[in-house]
Amino acid sequence: MRPFRAAWLHGWRTMGRYHRYEIEGFDNLPRDRAALIVGYHGRPLAHDQCMLTVAIHDRLGYLPHGVIHGSMQSPGLRRVVDELGFVCGDGPDVTAAIAAREHLLVQPGGTREGCRSFRHRYTVSWGRRRGYLRLAIRHGMPIVPVAASGTDDCFIGLNDGYAWGKRLGVPLRLPAWLGVGPLGVWPMSPPFPVKIRQLIGAPIETDVSVDDAEGVERLHNRVAGAVQSLLDQARRAA
Repeated sequence: MRPFRAAWLHGWRTMGRYHRYEIEGFDNLPRDRAALIVGYHGRPLAHDQCMLTVAIHDRLGYLPHGVIHGSMQSPGLRRVVDELGFVCGDGPDVTAAIAAREHLLVQPGGTREGCRSFRHRYTVSWGRRRGYLRLAIRHGMPIVPVAASGTDDCFIGLNDGYAWGKRLGVPLRLPAWLGVGPLGVWPMSPPFPVKIRQLIGAPIETDVSVDDAEGVERLHNRVAGAVQSLLDQARRAA
């Protein structure tokens, strides 16, 4: 029995119903090889991509492997990480997932993107983060861009949590974010019951060398632009 996996699936299926979650473009996910799913980090969690993991589980038979920060590899979280298939960095777990033709999933913006104030919404902000590209290039994985409407409307952000976390010296580079939901302050409040409509874009091949700095930058701009375009498209159709 895998209680953490069962709880994850049940919890995000429930949230999917709560948010009237819909997917468009699921067939863009390759079936014959692993891909790196790259998405926008909504506020303050990537709700749409958590629901996407359930859709992939139900349709393809496995949970995709979320790429997580090294701090999540602590002994106390080891069982949770293993049951949910999370991977860290570019180690044996990544190699095994790719060999099994199972997708990986990452949000390059992280908490810097997801824990902003209401003044900054639905705008891709990945800074200088290019590690996701190097991972995909090294393993020859295509990148599949994803984005959704509704994700920045789940809570109202009151501050820049990433900047506040740094200023206050919060351990593990965690954000100090203040957000408000329908019943009070996050995380005590549930999210607003907004509809989440997710778009999955066409795969982008990573046919550049990891040592080609200009090529990597061009590829980054293409991926970030594709995610931003999907965000804009999803919001227009909402």
